[in-house]
Amino acid sequence: MAHPPLLIHILAQGIRFPEGPAFAPDGTLWCVEQQGESLLAYTNEGLINVHTGGRPNGLTFDAQGRLWFCDAGFNAIRVYDPVSTQLETVLSSIKGIPLNMPNDLAFDDLGNLVFTCPGPSLDATDAYVCCYKQDGQLLIVARSLQYPNGLAFTPDGNQLVIAETAKHRLWIGTWHSATASWQNPRIFAHTGGPIGPDGIAFDDEGNLYVAVYGSGSICVFDPTGSTIERIPLPGNNPTNCAFDPSGKLGLIVTEAEKGQLLQINRRAKGAIRYPIITQRT
Repeated sequence: MAHPPLLIHILAQGIRFPEGPAFAPDGTLWCVEQQGESLLAYTNEGLINVHTGGRPNGLTFDAQGRLWFCDAGFNAIRVYDPVSTQLETVLSSIKGIPLNMPNDLAFDDLGNLVFTCPGPSLDATDAYVCCYKQDGQLLIVARSLQYPNGLAFTPDGNQLVIAETAKHRLWIGTWHSATASWQNPRIFAHTGGPIGPDGIAFDDEGNLYVAVYGSGSICVFDPTGSTIERIPLPGNNPTNCAFDPSGKLGLIVTEAEKGQLLQINRRAKGAIRYPIITQRT
């Protein structure tokens, strides 16, 4: 698809380390403010702030409209319900050990929640990726990546891509929802640095958009892993990106150097899942 001339619109600025943009089922755009310890909703009246404490990071939604988010400050997966305004912690440890600074998360087609736990630094050696299954089981599905960060399922849900920030590359593997297993992972693409890939998002055509932290750009890969575009940004540190499923806003990017929430004109829509989440045991 040919793209129109690049237009970047600043939706909001002055955000203290924005991350995790995501669209709710009702169409509302949310992100997090890590250093402000808050969730932010973008509305016609401006940003609405929900203080959570901790260090919120990646976020996603279920079909009930609840925000599930990683909290690296509290080493937890937490949930916020905008209707009841209730905030709860659903996970804070695995096998009795605190989670290792959860970073980003995504639901699969069965409502299993996959999330990365990279640890405190790029050279940490105890990183892993978890899956919180619909039946309540919490499993480690990968251990070999150095600073696993952003992640996304392909539009058909059959493959999972994980960004390995410290090695400047992306991995892809077959995802089996029934067994919560990531099989035959292989290198999908190299992003370059200077830091590496952060948050990622697929459009509905199967192209992968990657926020390459430190590069001042979004790198776009086709389904084969070939680079097809680099989108320059006003700041050097894009942290994440998301597509508006309605197609109205196009591509949304959070950028940390200037503290901006950006809108980029793209005709594509997002490959977004809103699973119905049952009570987990």
